[in-house]
Amino acid sequence: MTISSKAAARKICELSDWKVTNLQLNKILYLAHMGYMWEHKEPLIDQCFEAWDYGPVVPAIYHEAKKYGAKPIKMGFYTNQDISGSPEENELTQACIALLPQSPARLVSFTHREEGAWAKHYRPGQKGVVIPNKDIVQEYESMLERPDGQ
Repeated sequence: MTISSKAAARKICELSDWKVTNLQLNKILYLAHMGYMWEHKEPLIDQCFEAWDYGPVVPAIYHEAKKYGAKPIKMGFYTNQDISGSPEENELTQACIALLPQSPARLVSFTHREEGAWAKHYRPGQKGVVIPNKDIVQEYESMLERPDGQ
């Protein structure tokens, strides 16, 4: 089942004890979306990622969190969607366990692979360029073939 991007963002913020930044949130959401799509053959979230200057971004999530700048997000992403006990919650939990300890620079390196989906669609300074889900899945498959990410 595809969940709302707000439900996913809120879950990541909760799992981080509301210590995640906008940059970290979008990176973790992207990587969770990638793994979920590969495993379940459907999107994790209901919105598309775009190729922005600082990597893959869900515009609605970015805009809701931008008021915090580079500081941790303290509140937001209100939703009625309950994802408790779902495969989607599990994917987000596993992503947070693996990725929250990583530095923002390390998260950027994960999402800016030279042959990755973001790099294929990135146009400097341009927003609105969608990263197709099929390319995100292909990036994950290439990572499985070359675990060093090169």
